[in-house]
Amino acid sequence: MVLADKAYSSRAIHSHLRRRGIRAVIPQPVERCIIKLKRWRGLATRYDKTATISLAGLHLAAIFIWSAR
Repeated sequence: MVLADKAYSSRAIHSHLRRRGIRAVIPQPVERCIIKLKRWRGLATRYDKTATISLAGLHLAAIFIWSAR
């Protein structure tokens, strides 16, 4: 098993390890995005009572993450 940093999550590296029979534990880009969203304080605290407010918080977090790039 190989544990690697998120910088090594390319398909070429995954396929090379798979050919050699090595299981890779490397976070995918989608997983990293979800982790970033979960780190946002408004979503992490879960004080929001309704689904619309939670969804609005999710949209705000996505906008902040996108604009920081």
